[in-house]
Amino acid sequence: MTGTDRPPREPGRRRSISRLIPRDIAVDLGTANTLVYVRGEGIVLDEPSVVAVRDDTGDVVAVGTAAKRMLGRTPDGISVVRPLAEGVIADFDACEQMLRYFVQQVTSRSLLRFVSRPRVVVCVPAGITSVEHRAVRDAGYAAGARSVAIIEEPMAAALGAGLPVHEAVANLVVDVGGGTTEVAVISLGGVVTGTSTRVAGDAMDEAVIRYIRATFGLLLGERTAERLKVEIGSAFPWKDEPSAEVRGRDQVTGLPQTIVVPAAEVRRALDEPVRQIVDAVRATLDKCPPELAADVMDAGIVLTGGGALLRGLDERIAHETGVTVRVADDPLGSVVRGAGLCLEEFDLLHRVLIPERGRR
Repeated sequence: MTGTDRPPREPGRRRSISRLIPRDIAVDLGTANTLVYVRGEGIVLDEPSVVAVRDDTGDVVAVGTAAKRMLGRTPDGISVVRPLAEGVIADFDACEQMLRYFVQQVTSRSLLRFVSRPRVVVCVPAGITSVEHRAVRDAGYAAGARSVAIIEEPMAAALGAGLPVHEAVANLVVDVGGGTTEVAVISLGGVVTGTSTRVAGDAMDEAVIRYIRATFGLLLGERTAERLKVEIGSAFPWKDEPSAEVRGRDQVTGLPQTIVVPAAEVRRALDEPVRQIVDAVRATLDKCPPELAADVMDAGIVLTGGGALLRGLDERIAHETGVTVRVADDPLGSVVRGAGLCLEEFDLLHRVLIPERGRR
């Protein structure tokens, strides 16, 4: 048989060979959720950024969705923690264990996972300190990464939303996450001006808890407040607004109680954090150079992140700024998809990554 007569490789053999190839990953390490993108596969993991640990030994009991189900329900000796607060690492040990767990989950299919470590790109809020940068990198290395590159969330969100970030035209992206809201004007592959505020989805949940306690005398848990925000929360009036039943603990009697909350009341609860997000957008527009401001007026504002799903937030921002606003096609996955593009087209997009110094 000649070389040209060799039979084609079987599909099963190709799959086995592909499993030998280490897969680089991108991680959107968010305050509320962590998303993981695997090179060549896309988004493969989306779980809450929550860890349950034993108080005496520090051993991990559960991570992600399983840990979130335990919020408010754990016995003595087990604590449920969120390793990230306002977009940065608040509990390094818990963050390391969570990241290690997620990395192992997505690399477990590789036959060389024990000898070939993945390259990791991690998304971080704009404007964090060098110490916080180092904490993110150290957590990545501790989780088993071969190298750790960092990309700022506004740039990743713009890439993931399909904006032409390398062209000489301005694009304004608003990324409303769990812990931070990032607003940035991007042109020629860099951030021209931007604003980062630590007011986002978590602040909205806390605002709902405070408002329901003050108005109805009912104490709510985090999960209940989040559900109320998702189901009937809004930033702008909408037609045929519904109501929702909510259960909590009566502040006076201490007994369980169920009340009906109208959507308008939830909107009032959310007004303060929404106003701060709108103010961040307006502040960024005020700092934008005149030529780029004209581009933004033409192209409009792109809204990404989980907070972009709040009903009427795009209408509220458009009403307050006079600029058209559209929600990205996949607002929840925009940031990690943008970071994933840096893996798929590294030679083209490596210049948007924050370089690492002092490590080989």
